[in-house]
Amino acid sequence: MARVAIYPGSFDPLTNGHVAIIQRGLNLFDRLIVSVANNPQKTPLFTLDERKGFILEAVKNDPRVEVDSFDGLLVHYARQRGVHTVLRGLRAVSDFDYEFQLANMNRKLLPEFESVFVMTGEDYFYVSSRLVREVATFGGDVTGLVPPHVASELRKKSIR
Repeated sequence: MARVAIYPGSFDPLTNGHVAIIQRGLNLFDRLIVSVANNPQKTPLFTLDERKGFILEAVKNDPRVEVDSFDGLLVHYARQRGVHTVLRGLRAVSDFDYEFQLANMNRKLLPEFESVFVMTGEDYFYVSSRLVREVATFGGDVTGLVPPHVASELRKKSIR
């Protein structure tokens, strides 16, 4: 039986840290469903389709990676997809605190649901989508923080 995990996130934008987690996840699982969360309470910089496209381009159509999106609770989506494992990256202690609470809430809602955490590599522990958006908004160089195709799109969005 194939080992499958969901790697959820807003990916607004996709960073090299996200790509590294995807690559590391493929060392642990046979398949990954990288799923973009569609949160109506947030106003993303990039559309859902743009974010999905960034991921597809970054994984170079690796057949082990499926790119999808979901609305609502992750556990409902996981149940719908028949997947019982979520992959999450941790950058700092503050991430752990939030993810620990979230993992326990998810297990309360779906007892067979498991969370697998991997530590972000030292090259990307300080990188977040929020910080990348902020740097790009003020004309900073995001080279090396995001894949080249994402950097290009960030530059287009940052032109005022």
